[in-house]
Amino acid sequence: MPQNPADLIDDLVKMRVYQPTAMEAADSITQAELRTALFISMVGQGKPKRERLVRDLIKLAGGLDQAFSAAFGPKAGEFFNDAKRTSQVTRRKFLQNIAVGAALVTLANCGSASELAEETAGEAPDVGNLEKTNLKVAFLPITCSTPIIMSEPLGFYDKYGLDVELIKYFSWSVVRDAAIAGDLDAYHMLAPMPIAMSLGLGSAPFPVRLASIENNNGQGIAVAKKHLGNINGPEDFRGMSIGIPYDYSNHNLLIRYYLASGGLDPDKDVNLFILPPPDAIAQMAAGQIDAFILPDNFAQRVVQDDIGFIHMLSKDLWEGHPCCAFVATQNWINSNPQTFRALNKAIIDGANYANDPANRKEIAAAIAPQQYLNQPLAVLEAVMTGQFDDGQGNTFDVPDRIYFDPYPWKSFASWITTQLVRWNYMPPDKATNGGEDFFLTELARELAIELGVDAPQELSRIEKMQFGDFDPNQAEKYLQDQINQFGV
Repeated sequence: MPQNPADLIDDLVKMRVYQPTAMEAADSITQAELRTALFISMVGQGKPKRERLVRDLIKLAGGLDQAFSAAFGPKAGEFFNDAKRTSQVTRRKFLQNIAVGAALVTLANCGSASELAEETAGEAPDVGNLEKTNLKVAFLPITCSTPIIMSEPLGFYDKYGLDVELIKYFSWSVVRDAAIAGDLDAYHMLAPMPIAMSLGLGSAPFPVRLASIENNNGQGIAVAKKHLGNINGPEDFRGMSIGIPYDYSNHNLLIRYYLASGGLDPDKDVNLFILPPPDAIAQMAAGQIDAFILPDNFAQRVVQDDIGFIHMLSKDLWEGHPCCAFVATQNWINSNPQTFRALNKAIIDGANYANDPANRKEIAAAIAPQQYLNQPLAVLEAVMTGQFDDGQGNTFDVPDRIYFDPYPWKSFASWITTQLVRWNYMPPDKATNGGEDFFLTELARELAIELGVDAPQELSRIEKMQFGDFDPNQAEKYLQDQINQFGV
């Protein structure tokens, strides 16, 4: 037998163990391609969804070597200085590649979320007799939808016997219409939407239930750069055009709450208008809007693109407030009770995983690709970790800038309802029990216990607000006190 490896290969080719065409193909593979293929195989762990995530990240950086060179290469510092001198675009690309390189290392050094869950939970969960397993779920490309999105690439849906296709939408009114039409199985919605839809605010009454919360905090008031240095409080927004994602959103209710504290009437002293989140950056860059209150991936994006600054985080107005939720129609729940339970459980499981700060960079990498958020990884990491610049020369470390507690406190519904009354979206007698019946809090607690997660015994709590805490047991008094204090 030949001792030289090359001679050995020649003999194997002659013996037709290797076909000549295969050897020609092997010769055409570059070292970079081989490294990439080996890395995908190692980090992908034989799982197609995980391999697709790794490929998407590598593509985002323009190649595996580019990502690792930017993040860890011997000339990284030199390139970074050159990038700062040459162009903002080059610098952004370099910073993106640093983030991608770090994310790939994170993926390489940790098991997948589903593997970690299996290690702690032992056997796969009993999902029961599911009415259907192939599902379509709506989402908008914002960080608020993190548990719904990440549960696909990180395997939480698979864990519960579900094959979920995520369908991307770009405005909340379209999601609402899709739910009414029964186009999909379940939906990512703003927390006030199930109350509004069920009560027939803005459309015919249509019963919808909020099953679990997707995120807490995680929104920001961003202002165009031309106003830098001139915005110190709510009174400084007088006369401005301010974008909100939807009438029935906590964004709308919180910006009204904030503006009123400065003596402004949100319906007279500013122009509040519906701004689909994906349009926000282009409109601010074009000088068409003065400010917006939207998910933090857009607030942070104005800083990265140097077109604006962050005035305030939403958590400073209402600590721990809900933004988005996992929602299903009552008709669908009735027809698919076991599937609904499994889907809700998968998302609650994913939210609990996302709530661990140690997992945030992995999750940022999972939701960054084009089919999900299509956002720069550096922006998403700034939101997820709470380490960010505000565009005003300040750097912050706010670990709870966003977090993911799936428990749907009924006091959330109660505060939302008071504000819908305050701003004339509904008459005071429209919602019985403060809209709390539309939040499936008891079910969320039951599923959390099954997952081995601590869940509150209480259904409601005192909500910490900037201008006076909210006690759901004294909702009417709170509403009147706010109107008396601020005159609107």
